[in-house]
Amino acid sequence: MKPVAYSVSQVLEMIGISRSKFYQLVNGRQIKVRKIGNRTIILVGDLDEFLQRLPVLGDMEKDQ
Repeated sequence: MKPVAYSVSQVLEMIGISRSKFYQLVNGRQIKVRKIGNRTIILVGDLDEFLQRLPVLGDMEKDQ
């Protein structure tokens, strides 16, 4: 069965960022999170959307 959501710990491990950086992105409304009681989850689609919005390295070099 394919997951529909990830825990914060899973996302941190998958994309290789710190917990503080993750919550900076959440507070900046760059990553959407959902709450189930005390648990924070990230829907697979929301994580995919965030990753797709990240700049592509070649595109960044053109802007400079």
